[in-house]
Amino acid sequence: MKIETKKLTLSAVMIALSAVLSLVKVYELPLGGSITLLSMLPVAVIAICYGTKWGLFCSTLYAFVQIALDAGKLMGYGMTAGTWAGCLMFDYIIAFGALGLAGLFRKKGTIGMCAGITLALVIRFISHFISGSIVFSVFCPEGWNVFFYSFCYNGSYMLPELIITIIGAVLLFRIPQVRKLIEEKQ
Repeated sequence: MKIETKKLTLSAVMIALSAVLSLVKVYELPLGGSITLLSMLPVAVIAICYGTKWGLFCSTLYAFVQIALDAGKLMGYGMTAGTWAGCLMFDYIIAFGALGLAGLFRKKGTIGMCAGITLALVIRFISHFISGSIVFSVFCPEGWNVFFYSFCYNGSYMLPELIITIIGAVLLFRIPQVRKLIEEKQ
């Protein structure tokens, strides 16, 4: 039972840490999306420590935390029920839920952990791209291709977010205590 308590406690702390770090914005775009201070790394660490199944569960919980944090902003967009549902699904549940995939290659060392994080963030980008192309297409500037606009808009914060997260992960995984924690969970 101690292992389960430890697993739940560490997961709750990491989800809370991700939520707090998501509020530390280096840059925020006007229609949502921001570059944060490593906000996805703690949730990715859960998946790396405990595996993809537990990681997907925790990252989906984190998605609902993000919905709660952004609810006021989302209400201000004046969306219909259908676009609201699409936004919640693609910009939150799928996008943040994908962070649990960071644990897919966890047994392949630092390279595998970084590959898992990269995969998770690429899927998050794809989810935001779909949302931008469909749900937020009304915000596309006149004369622009909606797919190109969504690609550029979402890429403008997801690429730096990916780079920052990978750098943070490499530095974090070099700390002997973190390395030991991860290895004992695998």
